[in-house]
Amino acid sequence: MMTAINRNEIAKGVFFNSIKDNRFKTMKITANMIVPLTKENASANALLCGVLSHSCKAYPDFTELSRKLSSLYGADLGTSVRKIGDNQILRISASALDDRYVFDGDSVALELSELLCNVIFEPNLTNNAFSETDVEQEKRQLLDVIDSEFNDKRIYANGQLIKNMCSDEVFGIKRFGTAEKIKECSPQSLFDTWKNLLKTARFEIMYVGESSSKKAEEVFANAFNGIDRQPQFVNTEVVREASEPKHIIEEMELSQSKLVMGFRAGTSIPDEDVNATRLMCAILGGTASSKLFCNVREKQSLCYYCSSSYDRVKGIITVDSGVEGDNIKKAEQGILNEIEEMKKGNITDFEMNATKMAIVNSFYSTNDTVGGIEAWYINQLFDEKFQSIEEISNAINAVTKEQVIAAAQKITLDTVYVLKNK
Repeated sequence: MMTAINRNEIAKGVFFNSIKDNRFKTMKITANMIVPLTKENASANALLCGVLSHSCKAYPDFTELSRKLSSLYGADLGTSVRKIGDNQILRISASALDDRYVFDGDSVALELSELLCNVIFEPNLTNNAFSETDVEQEKRQLLDVIDSEFNDKRIYANGQLIKNMCSDEVFGIKRFGTAEKIKECSPQSLFDTWKNLLKTARFEIMYVGESSSKKAEEVFANAFNGIDRQPQFVNTEVVREASEPKHIIEEMELSQSKLVMGFRAGTSIPDEDVNATRLMCAILGGTASSKLFCNVREKQSLCYYCSSSYDRVKGIITVDSGVEGDNIKKAEQGILNEIEEMKKGNITDFEMNATKMAIVNSFYSTNDTVGGIEAWYINQLFDEKFQSIEEISNAINAVTKEQVIAAAQKITLDTVYVLKNK
């Protein structure tokens, strides 16, 4: 049984969410800073998120910060940058031993919250500028990540599809922005980025653990005292249907070509038929019993892998496959045929039941780790309300075949992107 979430607004646009769970020896606190994704700020925000985790005023270099983390029973500090809909989510998280297992009645949760607040609110600054060493090191790391995504052709092809499909939409911007913009950032410009973030970001603080979250909540509430908060409104533009499909072909030296197809789903949160679309997409290509896997990959041998995924915030379905150059056209047609079959109502009871079971199992497997529980709720930040695994599982199990067919009938092909061997 998944524990419910307790949510309090502790400052303007700042929410403290606590989830109690007694199955784990560790606890986790994450500060999620949510801002609208923009070409101007995406790179600076992503860079700043990493720079903040290198040091702070109290621990002005990485060695001292590491020593402090070690003293908290080997605590861990990390950052990540995500894109959900038209928004960028900058995450700084710390995990450590839960207070129940600590000697002498110390509170690791209290010290960890103070450390996180030091990192976010009291960074290592000199004359209104960040440490040049930290900035340069983080730039190198971020540029390496961008290079690695280019070198992984599956990630690259998916990124190119979205960039082309959503070229006139905010969603077309990558989560780290661009390498050029990252290089332009300076220790001084990041200071302005930081001040702007504290003032305008929506903060969602997540606390997962067995011990009381009261001390942590107080630390964060005090940290926001005296900050003139003017949180920006965050939302996502949804294009309901595509007009004429675009075909884009890119060539480079490859061992395996990539075919990625982007569809407008016609449904996104908070629409009532989101769960029907979720199930429909999984029947199409989300499991080992899906139509794309069984028919296009296994029976017709048209690709090495073929799967579909649904972004319910943006209302986009992508089908992602690795193919031989000679099979690109056949694979594209094979995928479109499977969607047509669903639109006509050719869905078996076995496909319905097996897919429901697979989805519900995947939901419950997220409940096995502290990070999984946190991710479950973070993925619902833009929903109208938080729901437990039981609630969403029941909603998926209640979807009828007619609803799945109706969801399939809304799909329109927007963009086909092919990356093929020269």
